[in-house]
Amino acid sequence: MARKMYEAGTGSPAPAYSRLTLENKKTRTAYTFLALPLLFFLGIRIAPTLYAFAMSFFKQSGPGYTLSNYEEMFTSQVFWRAIANTLLYVVITVPFQLGIGLVLALLIGRVNRFKGFYRTFYFLPYITSAVAISWVWRLMYDQDNGIINIFLKGLHLPAQKWLHDPQLALISVSIVIIWQASGFSMLIFMAGLESISKSYYEAARIDGASRWNLFWAITWPLLNPTIVFLSVTGVIGALQTFTQIANMTGAAGEKPAARSTARSASWYMYTIKASTILICRLLPRLPSFCFY
Repeated sequence: MARKMYEAGTGSPAPAYSRLTLENKKTRTAYTFLALPLLFFLGIRIAPTLYAFAMSFFKQSGPGYTLSNYEEMFTSQVFWRAIANTLLYVVITVPFQLGIGLVLALLIGRVNRFKGFYRTFYFLPYITSAVAISWVWRLMYDQDNGIINIFLKGLHLPAQKWLHDPQLALISVSIVIIWQASGFSMLIFMAGLESISKSYYEAARIDGASRWNLFWAITWPLLNPTIVFLSVTGVIGALQTFTQIANMTGAAGEKPAARSTARSASWYMYTIKASTILICRLLPRLPSFCFY
C-alpha cells in the first residue's frame, strides 16, 4: 500500500507541490555537487587539450593553420627514434620492476623482525625526487670520478662511458628507473600477498605441495589482479619517462649520439613538438575513454 505524506500536526496529506519541491531541491543539490568537479575537470583537462589541438595546426612563423607540423613530425628520424626508445623503456623496465618487486615482497614477507624498516628502506627511492636521484646516479656514472668506474678499476676492469656511449646510455637510464620504481611494486605485491588467505597454503601443505607448487598454484594466480595493475601503471610510467633522461643525458656536455639513443617520446614532446605529439598520444586513447 502506498504511503502518504502528512503535514505535521494536521493529520492531512501533504500537498503534492511540497513533495515536488523537496525532490527538486535534492536534484539541484546533486547536480551542483556533480557540476563542481566537472567544471574543474573541464578547466584543467578538456580546455588545455582543445587549445593544444588548435596549436598543433599553427604555423611556426606567421598567422594561419597548416599540417606541416604533423608532416615534419612523422617524417622526422628523431621522432621515430624517440618512439622506438620509449618502447624499449617499456620492454626493459616494466618486467624488471615487477620481478624485483615480487622477489623483495616474498623475501620481506618471510622476515619476522624489522619488516617495517626493510619496507621503508626499499620504498624510499620511489618517494624521493626523481631529479635528485638522477643527479646522484649521474655522478655515480661519471667516467673519471664515478664510484662505479672506480669499483671497476679496482677489479682491473676498463672504465665505461655509461652516459656517453650510445650503446650504454639507454641501459644506464633504465637501471635508474628500475631501481627507483621497484619499491612501489614491492609495496603493492606485499599488500597482495597479505590478502591471500593462509588456509590455502595450509591445505596445500597437507596434500604435500612444495614451496614451488605453492607459488605457482596459489600465489601466482591470486596475484593476477595485482600484476595487471602494476603492469598498467608501469607501462604508463615508462611511456612518460622524461626526468631521468633530461637530467642524466640532456646536458650540453653529453654526446649527441648518446642523447639520441636515450631520449623518449616524452622528451620529444617537451622539447620539440609539444602540441603535435600530445594529440598523437591522445588519439589512441580516445576509444578506451568512450568505452568506459
